[in-house]
Amino acid sequence: MTQDPPPPKQLSPLLALTPIILLVMMLGASVYLFGADSSYGANQIALVLATCAAALVARSAGMGWHEAQEGIIHGISVGLGPTLILLAVGMLIGTWILSGTVPAMIYYGVEVLNPRFFYAASALICAIVSISIGSSWTVAGTLGIGLMGIAGSFNLSPAITAGAIVSGAYFGDKLSPMSDTTNLSAAVTGVDLFDHIRHMLWTTLPSFIIALVIFAAIGSASAPTPAEIAALQEAIAGQFSIGIHLLLPLALMLFLVYKRYPAYPAIIISSLVGALFALLFQPDQVLALAGDTQDIGRGFGLLKGVWLALASGYVSSSGNEFLDALLSKGGMSSMLNTVWLILCALGFGGVLERTGILGYLLQLALRRVRSVGSLIVTTVLTCIGTNVLAADQYIAVALPGRMYRDAYGAHELSRLNLSRTLEDSATLSSALIPWNTCGAYMSATLGVATFSYAPYAFFNLLCPLIAMTYGFLHFALKPASYDTAHATAQSSGAEGGSIRGY
Repeated sequence: MTQDPPPPKQLSPLLALTPIILLVMMLGASVYLFGADSSYGANQIALVLATCAAALVARSAGMGWHEAQEGIIHGISVGLGPTLILLAVGMLIGTWILSGTVPAMIYYGVEVLNPRFFYAASALICAIVSISIGSSWTVAGTLGIGLMGIAGSFNLSPAITAGAIVSGAYFGDKLSPMSDTTNLSAAVTGVDLFDHIRHMLWTTLPSFIIALVIFAAIGSASAPTPAEIAALQEAIAGQFSIGIHLLLPLALMLFLVYKRYPAYPAIIISSLVGALFALLFQPDQVLALAGDTQDIGRGFGLLKGVWLALASGYVSSSGNEFLDALLSKGGMSSMLNTVWLILCALGFGGVLERTGILGYLLQLALRRVRSVGSLIVTTVLTCIGTNVLAADQYIAVALPGRMYRDAYGAHELSRLNLSRTLEDSATLSSALIPWNTCGAYMSATLGVATFSYAPYAFFNLLCPLIAMTYGFLHFALKPASYDTAHATAQSSGAEGGSIRGY
């Protein structure tokens, strides 16, 4: 993060809000005019025009275009890492379908998972794996793909399934010491990582338990019969050579992330392993994807098929309409529209942050804080608002985290309460906003519009509400004296030559 510039001079609240009001109006018009297709160009135009409006507001406060442009460039640069991961996931989906890995996940999953409790089981499985590897994105891009396929096989709601996957993935991500946002929240507030994780249990566990109960209660009244499941498995086996060994690319991917291998190269490696498995175990499907290979020969035909899977995804042509719709997806090109949306959103957030408009609005929000409850509500709303405006969860954690540290001390509260609230709001709301990097990623990976699965991401919705309730009840809040006592204990330990272990 770059150092915050000073607040704009002679800038009224109404003028600072102008780009945001304009954006909200244009996004509303976009959804009204284009409906579900609004993210395929209309929203991007709204974001670009709002970015220009923000630059004009900054100019009226004495800031030139060059500074606004620097903010746009910096904002976009923040999202380049997630963008690379998103493109790599597109490659992964393409080769994992071609290799039979995703079909094998569906084939065995319909045997193991009971459709009557499928949603709850999906959330729980994703939560366990996400705690282990600390990455909600990886869980969605691996297990999530298979679970969406199984849901389609059971004729279950894709929106509820995606909500369950997001709920489980973010529960695990939030409590994992390997998670980026968990480490960032602790670092930006200056608290111990494991104290931070322990303090989050007060809001995280109740929220997830309630979410599991809701998912279990929803269930499925129309579970497929054993004959229907057998027919699906037969259709998959007729198109792919199925075996338990095809799950090895999934195991490799989870192992690499668990060993803290960087996400981008881990996904690329797993994609290439999927391509190798396709060549070894599904050569007929590779050649079928390549099309006419008479002029280039079998060897180059195999290379062409794998290349197409990486770039454009897999296209199923089994003749089974349901199976073809289920398996025709993936490829780097399938993520390009999402990348377009992310870049436009990050440019808008970047100019708001760089010119000081965002920081100025956050300071205005603090003026209305009068109690502990209102402070936590303000923190939650600020983090959600920053996610909407800056389109990136890291900014939504870091910026309010820096700005609200002193406010929590002034209300005799430990900074652990701030770090927990940052996670309860900034981390969890990021997946519910279509143009946020997280919301765009989940939508593109799971194949469900963000606003479609958001009402069913019960964990992400409940946690901020529970956090605000605790604030008004003064429940599960650590006092400021905890920070002082903890700092004294650390200092004594250091002076005595001991090493604190966690």
